[in-house]
Amino acid sequence: MTAKIAFADAEVGTELPAQTFQVTRDTLVRYAGASGDFNPIHWNDTFATEVGLDGVIAHGMLTMAQAVRVVTDWVGDPGAVVDYGVRFIRQVKVPNDDKGATVEVSAKVAAVVDESARTVRVDLLAKCDGQKVLGMARAVVALA
Repeated sequence: MTAKIAFADAEVGTELPAQTFQVTRDTLVRYAGASGDFNPIHWNDTFATEVGLDGVIAHGMLTMAQAVRVVTDWVGDPGAVVDYGVRFIRQVKVPNDDKGATVEVSAKVAAVVDESARTVRVDLLAKCDGQKVLGMARAVVALA
């Protein structure tokens, strides 16, 4: 698969379609099974509070992966993301109910990285409960 977005159509300031992701306790259990990260802070309220947390929190890598879906859905090819990084600045607290936590992600083209390689930098903003949860969230994407 190749990127469905042409380099010429991705001007600086172009906004990507925003997305909202629900993170439930079920999501955490599934992610733990896929990633092998069974740390009890991600599923056990008692343990999480005993180590000083307000309760169960989402895996940082899960939050990071969900955020970049805004970019991969926009470009149409996960392989078009040639670099991606974030700073984890706030925990996503996941209540023990059917709703869970809501992570809202928006993104925009922030810079042309290399015209000859047709790469752009996309800056992402991920929030939960109105608070930013990822800092310096940036993806470099190779376009068609």
